[in-house]
Amino acid sequence: MIYLKITPAYKSDVSATKLKEAAKAAMKHQKSEKSDLTLVITDDNEIQELNRTYLDNDAPTDVLSFSSGELDPINGRLYLGDIIISFPRARQQSEAAGHPVENEMQLLVVHGVLHLLGHDHADDVEKARMWQAQEEILNSIGCQLARLPG
Repeated sequence: MIYLKITPAYKSDVSATKLKEAAKAAMKHQKSEKSDLTLVITDDNEIQELNRTYLDNDAPTDVLSFSSGELDPINGRLYLGDIIISFPRARQQSEAAGHPVENEMQLLVVHGVLHLLGHDHADDVEKARMWQAQEEILNSIGCQLARLPG
């Protein structure tokens, strides 16, 4: 199951359906469909606070992923963790890249899911593998970006 929390100020700007579609596609691609996660759409202030508190980085960012890897004692499903996305940051990035904010949000969801599932971009090999997975997933849902982040 995908749990979704959208800050009220962004509810009319965000497609819950598109976000869940992106998360499900990423989980399917990575053969982790029987897992659960939470998506939170918020603002720069909240994401900066989380970034400062948990990652010792006092700056806003576009997406944070907090892995869990715990089994839900009630349903036995794997809880992957939480993905936090800054809508204002996503909007800025989409405008700079020249594609719709909806597409940027889907990219950030996919990126976050891949992090929850152990992908990283700390070195060139890992980055190439992660970026390839992102591209395959986004293509599978028809999400076209003006550019993939590099």
